[in-house]
Amino acid sequence: MAELGRAAPARAFRRPTLRARMTLLYGAVICASGIALASVMPLLAPGLFIRRKRAIAGQPGPGAARGGHPVTFVWQVFWNDVTFVVIMAVLSLAAGWLIAGRFVRPLRSIITAARDISASSLHRRLGLRGHGDEFTELGQTLDGLFGRLEASFQAQRHFIANASHELRTPLTAGRALLQVALADPDPTVRTLRATCEELLELGDQQERLITALLALASSQRGAGHLECLDLADIAADVLPARQEEAARRGIRLRAALVSAPVTADPNLTESLVANLLDNAIQHNLPGGQAEISTALTPAGAVVSVSNTGTLISPDAVEDLFQPFRQLGTERTRRGEGHGLGLAIVRAIADAHDAALTARTRPAGGLDIAVTFPRPGHVPRAVRGVSGGPTSSH
Repeated sequence: MAELGRAAPARAFRRPTLRARMTLLYGAVICASGIALASVMPLLAPGLFIRRKRAIAGQPGPGAARGGHPVTFVWQVFWNDVTFVVIMAVLSLAAGWLIAGRFVRPLRSIITAARDISASSLHRRLGLRGHGDEFTELGQTLDGLFGRLEASFQAQRHFIANASHELRTPLTAGRALLQVALADPDPTVRTLRATCEELLELGDQQERLITALLALASSQRGAGHLECLDLADIAADVLPARQEEAARRGIRLRAALVSAPVTADPNLTESLVANLLDNAIQHNLPGGQAEISTALTPAGAVVSVSNTGTLISPDAVEDLFQPFRQLGTERTRRGEGHGLGLAIVRAIADAHDAALTARTRPAGGLDIAVTFPRPGHVPRAVRGVSGGPTSSH
């Protein structure tokens, strides 16, 4: 039931269009210029003004008889001036309307094309070609924006598809295990225990994947609380746990740590170093090597991780930093993570305006270096982060 006594909503005030406002502005300038010019004409050409005054008063020349009434003369001058101002105003508004229309026409084309471009047609572009004016620059800026949005939408769809697949796989496997256990007419404690252990392993995989997804999302939100840190201290804190894993896999892990101060988010920086080391250990060969080093260079503080491993094509390096990628478009192997570690590294580097470089090694493996800006640098987009991501693959 409608509420009694409620006032009707006020009609929204609609501001004049840009063309109308430009018309008023140009018309006012032109009209004021014309009136000002007419006002200074008696000073510039006094002879013309005297002849005009005599013509209005009925005195065509010096020898003519004087006639006309002074009041009539004043009114004639007044109405002549009013007529002049009205004509000048109309002509000024007409000229302003045409000039404004000429300037606004490209903007209307941009608005119409931008309205037609939606999430399903981001491949379209305005394609403005001009002489380098502001409207051409605006069109090129919008084309760049649409390109970035298209890439972002495609990456989002790809990420969602891969995440759905990764989450659905352990669920399907767990369902199959339960169906097999229920279909067994004579289950034993041993078979049931084996089924439970496999279900726990699948649950652990899901937990690691969810943790990795949360870590990636936290990294992409940007750096939060910034502190003065030393990359050497962070690497020293991360090393002990990774040394045990490296020893278990038969990989020699070495460190060359030199003081490298930075201004960064402590949780994100620790996650970056941890994921670099985890990647170097997990994607290595038995009996291989991995090394982490920190240094202070003219460009900034650098943390580098090198490892042996399988041969990688230089063209496939970029794919390694995409979510759910291992080599090219190959999906990660079961038990070797979910392919999110280096994606987290890139997100954290971007959050700190750090330069990330990766090069393949002739004998196999990777050399990855992250160069942080000098201490005191504040990232372009500093946003609050509630808790940093953990190391995860």
